[in-house]
Amino acid sequence: MASLASGCVEVAIAAPNEAAADGGAAIARAGGNAVDAALAAALVTMVNEVGIVSLSSGGFVTVQPAGVGPAYTVDGWVDMPGRGTAAAAAGAGTWDVSTAYGGGVDVTIGPGSVAAHGSVAAFEETHRRDGRLPWRELLAPAIDVARGGFRLGSASRYYLAHVHESIFGWDAASHAALHDDDGSVTTGLVVLPDLVRSLELIATDGAAALHTGELARLISEDVVGRGGLLGASDLAAYSPVVRPCLVTRVGGWTLATAPPPSLGGVCVAAMLRLLDDRPHGPWTSEDVAHLVRVQRAVLGHRLDVLDHTDDLVRDAAAFLDLVDRDHVGALESGSTAHVSTTDSDGRACSVTVSSGYGAGMIAAGTGIWLNNCLGEQELNPLGLHGLTPGTRLLSNMAPTVGRHTDGSALAIGSPGADRITTAITQVLAGFVSGGLSLQDAVDHPRVHLHRAGRSTEELKVEPGDGLTMYFGGVGATSVRPDGSLDAAADPRREGAVRLVVGA
Repeated sequence: MASLASGCVEVAIAAPNEAAADGGAAIARAGGNAVDAALAAALVTMVNEVGIVSLSSGGFVTVQPAGVGPAYTVDGWVDMPGRGTAAAAAGAGTWDVSTAYGGGVDVTIGPGSVAAHGSVAAFEETHRRDGRLPWRELLAPAIDVARGGFRLGSASRYYLAHVHESIFGWDAASHAALHDDDGSVTTGLVVLPDLVRSLELIATDGAAALHTGELARLISEDVVGRGGLLGASDLAAYSPVVRPCLVTRVGGWTLATAPPPSLGGVCVAAMLRLLDDRPHGPWTSEDVAHLVRVQRAVLGHRLDVLDHTDDLVRDAAAFLDLVDRDHVGALESGSTAHVSTTDSDGRACSVTVSSGYGAGMIAAGTGIWLNNCLGEQELNPLGLHGLTPGTRLLSNMAPTVGRHTDGSALAIGSPGADRITTAITQVLAGFVSGGLSLQDAVDHPRVHLHRAGRSTEELKVEPGDGLTMYFGGVGATSVRPDGSLDAAADPRREGAVRLVVGA
């Protein structure tokens, strides 16, 4: 591996695919830190993780700065659009699709399912606070991947096998980009010349290109022209929000995760607190039984209360207060890409981004597949278009960082819809409390309580000899007090790790 330039930090990277990991590593070799590498890798996923994430996405970035400063989360999750739109337009431009993906999912797609994106704006704010290299350089790996064309990875191919016609086949540009002449999902290169130009605009103009510039105009005109709600005023009004993290202490670790409007962070924090530092060594049957009780309490409370609250901050705080005051009382009472990085300065960065299941359309002149976050039915408990314009939607995401009393730092997160929180919690518990190595904690079989507390509740148990992407795709990195690095990618997905260290 090439040596680092003088004065550069060493960086560990866990990313969803080889190209994203390579992109983050290139930035690290050029002198970037963990934040630069994470953002560059995540931008690559917005090119090549088709159907999972794109530039039209929302996300959260959680950062543990170098030194002793507190962790923070930059909220770049999506907003409800529709400023200035007549109420009669609510529900327009959408239709429902039933798919066998993920065991059976109903989604709403079409131009009316597109929310106001925010992930690139969040990346820009994070870079302003803790990045090292110029913003333009962070876009270079993504531009290279887009310019050369790319083949679909395993996660995209698995998803598109279920929805390439029903979701990504109705729009002519989308169909042409993803299908071979015989109508099957393409095995060749996906080439989108307009996407190269879009990325170059973002490299030059920053996130403004997507909110007040030419890309914002092209996206809003196409969406509104096809009957959707996302107008120019929605994109211009969007702003990322920097929020203090939810903090939980486990042993010598202080773990910080995304706060509301991320329900995922609330659930991770609650489950870690209720686990009572279990497991104490390798997982036992008693530990797993306790884990199931914890999932039932937390995921059930989410389904009963948090999904329907009119004040998520208030009710999340009340639930975590109950957890802290009365463990027993709480126990008896519910599509995404992720990058993790750490560096030898003790910095950690955890990035989770999503475009939902995809609206199915490429915005004309941009090469950008648009999100369908308004159509993720499990994240819109008030119903389609039920929120006031400008309101942040709910999210399962829970990018998490940690600092140990000995100076170690950790970054972790996962894709996987409602399995995000249970996957992250189990890996953290195995690593922090169970004494497993980072990779062994990621590799360990998982359980997930589906529809917790309902009559249709189902305990999903992963067999040790048959790990599947249903149970998430955790990526984690760490740095020890001596500056040595570690990284773990999930065998359930086509993850990749890189350790960029000096010669």
